[in-house]
Amino acid sequence: MKPRNAKEYDRLLQIHTMSVAEQPTQNAHYHHYEATPYGILDALFESYTLKKTDGFVDIGCGKGRVLFYVHHHYHCSVTGIEMNEQLYRMALDNVSNYLQKVNVKKSGSIRIECCLAEAYEVENNENRFFFFNPFSIEIFRRVIDNIVNSVEQYKREVEVILYYPSAEYMEFLQTHTPFEFVQEVKVPGLHDINPSERFAIFRYGE
Repeated sequence: MKPRNAKEYDRLLQIHTMSVAEQPTQNAHYHHYEATPYGILDALFESYTLKKTDGFVDIGCGKGRVLFYVHHHYHCSVTGIEMNEQLYRMALDNVSNYLQKVNVKKSGSIRIECCLAEAYEVENNENRFFFFNPFSIEIFRRVIDNIVNSVEQYKREVEVILYYPSAEYMEFLQTHTPFEFVQEVKVPGLHDINPSERFAIFRYGE
């Protein structure tokens, strides 16, 4: 039976991702952390899927909710990038708790990096990148450039998944990058009220 709310989902995964105030960052380009609701993730993955061989990266992962959700359902390797040290430490605690319940021999790795997103060196096995408006368009441009450079060096197909996509993010991807828009997933019950309640998925590479 699917968990009914965030508390039940956290209990299932043995993690703690409910909202708590974190120390503010000193970087105005980075936005306040907000966890992606589990129900929103359920809506995405009813129309979008991952393979065990994928390398999934959450840019601005906070306490890691999306990572553990993806790892639990798809068993692929996941990486979280988080610049806030308080959230990073919470994510590491969640990794320890989560690994007590999962059979790591049958699943991909779980890794959390504490660094600025634009400083992260994209691994050549990473091919799915998730964003929930974690920072300004200036930072987004640099992160996307890093992804494109990685694809040019290690040829592969990659996809960028935007939740609640900003007009600036969409415009940049569509007019200044080789990414192509391939799919939209509207969040049932919310999109009709707020058109931003959707996922936009872009693809580049082989």
